[in-house]
Amino acid sequence: MCSAISRRTLSLASDDTTTVRILADGIAMVRLLGPQDRLLRMVEKEHPDVDVHVRGNEITLTGEPDAVAAARALVDELIAMTRRGADLAPDDVASSSRILQREEGIRPSEVLSEPILSSRGKVIRPKTLGQRDYVDAIDANTIVFGIGPAGTGKTYLAMAKAVQALQRKEVSRIILTRPAVEAGERLGFLPGTLNDKIDPYLRPLYDALNEMMDPEIVPKLMATGTIEVAPLAYMRGRTLNDSFVVLDEAQNTTPEQMKMFLTRLGFGTRMVVTGDITQVDLPTGSSGLRLVSRVLSDIDDIHFARLTSDDVVRHSLVGRIVDAYSEYDEKRAAARHERDQASEFANRAERRSARPAGPRDRLPKRG
Repeated sequence: MCSAISRRTLSLASDDTTTVRILADGIAMVRLLGPQDRLLRMVEKEHPDVDVHVRGNEITLTGEPDAVAAARALVDELIAMTRRGADLAPDDVASSSRILQREEGIRPSEVLSEPILSSRGKVIRPKTLGQRDYVDAIDANTIVFGIGPAGTGKTYLAMAKAVQALQRKEVSRIILTRPAVEAGERLGFLPGTLNDKIDPYLRPLYDALNEMMDPEIVPKLMATGTIEVAPLAYMRGRTLNDSFVVLDEAQNTTPEQMKMFLTRLGFGTRMVVTGDITQVDLPTGSSGLRLVSRVLSDIDDIHFARLTSDDVVRHSLVGRIVDAYSEYDEKRAAARHERDQASEFANRAERRSARPAGPRDRLPKRG
């Protein structure tokens, strides 16, 4: 059996195109191609100027030398990840390509291969460089703020680190909380017990827990208090020791709620605060997440991780939607600034014209 990459041959054709052949073993090839050759199609999408052909266990890349070199680097990294047992997805190909394009000497196989958690046959790990930095910050700091648009894995990765810390016995319990604020509408009176009323707000946290742990174990851990899911309003007056605390949807906290939450920090506790400052659902007032980044930015052991559309790991359209809204908001802000400046200029001119005539204004004109 050949090794994952057993031979490469490089030839230069007469029309100044380069051909690279990569020979891989059968298992690596199956993992590299993916179901219905989806990963191969992603390689072609990332490098449209390179012809990619597969015959048996051999991959052939043909095109301009620079383009082929870039595609070859991507294929090499993907094969290196498969050798480490990673199950690749199309998003992994796109993320690896973006990392290589940065030319910072960072290898995607070193960034994306290390798993955080393995549960029910599913491996949870960072899929972008921004997510890798975010996870590293959680390991290195007591309080971490994960700020970024939807789909960047802010809450999901934080909860994976919380479950990991519990399994390693680094903490004795997990506390998951979020403000009970509707997304732009009033739901009115909800029937049932108090738990029935707050469960709809906390459902995303329950769903993530059930993905990361055995669903049969989660209720037992919640019954014993090892895992607690509660609205933010229940945090008042508590001191949270030896815990991993995740505050989700923090953009919907008021400045007073954010201060209250952060001051619950006890000994042996780590906190992760996640939110998207572009999706604030508060009816009035300012967001506590916006304010805290200005108040606490210079304090040691507190880190602000800012994720972008490059870190979106949902459908590819999500990243483009985020960019489109950001561009729209920037244009609106620029137009508003111009209107404010024009209004201020007009007001100053009006005040000057309405000012009472002074002694110098009443002097007779010469001539």
